[in-house]
Amino acid sequence: MIVYDKLARVAFGLVLTVGFAGAASAAERLRIAYLKTGTLGWEIVLMKARGLDKAADLEIEAIELASTEGGKIALQGGGADIIVSDWLWVARERALGDKLLFAPYSSAPGAVMVAADSPIHAIGDLAGRRLGVAGGPIDKSWLLLQAAARQAGLDLAQAARPQYGAPPLIAEKLAQGEFDAALEFWNYCADLELRGFRRAVEIADVEKQLGAAGPVSMTGYVFSEAFAASHEQALRRYLAAAARVRAILAAEPDAWAPIKAQLHLRDETALALYRKRYLEGAVKRPVAEEAADARVLFHALAVIGGKDLVGEASDLNASSFFDAKAGD
Repeated sequence: MIVYDKLARVAFGLVLTVGFAGAASAAERLRIAYLKTGTLGWEIVLMKARGLDKAADLEIEAIELASTEGGKIALQGGGADIIVSDWLWVARERALGDKLLFAPYSSAPGAVMVAADSPIHAIGDLAGRRLGVAGGPIDKSWLLLQAAARQAGLDLAQAARPQYGAPPLIAEKLAQGEFDAALEFWNYCADLELRGFRRAVEIADVEKQLGAAGPVSMTGYVFSEAFAASHEQALRRYLAAAARVRAILAAEPDAWAPIKAQLHLRDETALALYRKRYLEGAVKRPVAEEAADARVLFHALAVIGGKDLVGEASDLNASSFFDAKAGD
């Protein structure tokens, strides 16, 4: 954690030096839209509390949203400069002519959750089981799970009995015994772990099975090429400040006090688990490596999801990725 913190401080200082070389007297405004229940909100609050936005000569306008679709609408309608979404949507929109860029944000791992005494330990064990899937039929983790199952000759959509729903509903139905297993997002996985459930299949392992070399950031900051061109230094300063926030959350347990209260976590054990799972999603690899693995997974997902998922996109090029460290 200490090494990570020092590296983040150095990176933050270097980017600020570059940014301030030609900085205007007034702070540059960035409009960032985020989900009310998402982790980006935690980070922006901490960034402002520590004055990292002011230190980066930025004025951050935080826009709270109720849904991921609201973020896409805000970005495309000119109501926000930056949102968090996935590279699948970026590829789909770029194929339609909307030149968006993706900067890796999180690879926080979801998982298939089961009861502690469940006989389910691998993908093949899901055959014939009642499986809850957080999201819909084209949820990314569900499609990755199906792609990995096909490598073993198993059509999981037919062999299992999937039912789709919102993450909190799926988690509760698993807890009530209505499902044998549930494919959940990372934060709901953490909550289920605290309730005695275990992780049977890691989506991070599924990604590696499909050819990824390391943990892949499925979600990232998304913004237009035009915005990146006109606000390049401000964007770089923001991403450096965001890395500094991650370093603080990794090194300073006390920084989690407001988050603990917001999540209504009952004790330090619960907080420690949330902290662990959140930090597992921190971006640790160069953007070029992220882009290469994302391209591999894109093709695996496209085979399963088809045009309903990727639209007219036939590939995911490295040019879709924004590298905040390029040129340093």
